[in-house]
Amino acid sequence: MLDDVELHAAADALRAAERDRVAIPPLITTYPGIGAGDAYRIQLLNIERRSAAVVGHKVGLSSEAMQQMMGVDEPDYGHLLADMRHTEDEPVDAGRYLLPRVEPEVGFILGEDLPEDCTEEQALAATEAIAPALELIDSRIVEWKIALADTIADNASSAGFVLGKSRVDPRTVDLTALPVLLHRNDEQVGVGTSAAVLGNPLVAVAWLARTVARFGVRLRAGHVVLPGSCTRAVDARPGDVFRAEFGALGAVRLTFK
Repeated sequence: MLDDVELHAAADALRAAERDRVAIPPLITTYPGIGAGDAYRIQLLNIERRSAAVVGHKVGLSSEAMQQMMGVDEPDYGHLLADMRHTEDEPVDAGRYLLPRVEPEVGFILGEDLPEDCTEEQALAATEAIAPALELIDSRIVEWKIALADTIADNASSAGFVLGKSRVDPRTVDLTALPVLLHRNDEQVGVGTSAAVLGNPLVAVAWLARTVARFGVRLRAGHVVLPGSCTRAVDARPGDVFRAEFGALGAVRLTFK
């Protein structure tokens, strides 16, 4: 467990790395005693001093393969801020990031606050619509050499997101079987289904509501929830155009300059 001085020093290092686009060594190397609880406190320290409003949350490590790789048995989470929201029409400056990657996700738009003891049924009832989404992830840790505490402290490696224009009532589709195709330029670079996210992305949404409650956080009406990637993450380079197709859910694109 880290003391307050170490927690603030780690938060300062991550903030400087993001600002200056100079990656830092893994926090688990600098602070061998760091645990998941310390990492969430570091994340919150940096979120609290950002001027942009919180507009949602993301779930990471939502696939069994990623959990096995990290040696954990549950996901992690990060915050989505207003200045992280992109549009399909405005290219993103790749130079703002260190090693950006893109992931396709089923975005949830909440119509009601989620309860602290949320079930999947309650998460479904509170969801106003789902939308095709792409998450832009980045790591302020050198060469993505991350362990669990590193990614948690680093806002679960979140850096941006974009929602497609379509909105679908989640009760009208099978959330366990949405097909997903990810293209970078003219190349297909990812294929999967929504079942890659804990079998059903609703499981991740309900888990998130229960987990953030431990830190005094609630998922609010109007918030966006990104429950996890349906394929592997793909590196983003200047000039790349990403397009993700989700069958009946529609498509979304993100362009880098």
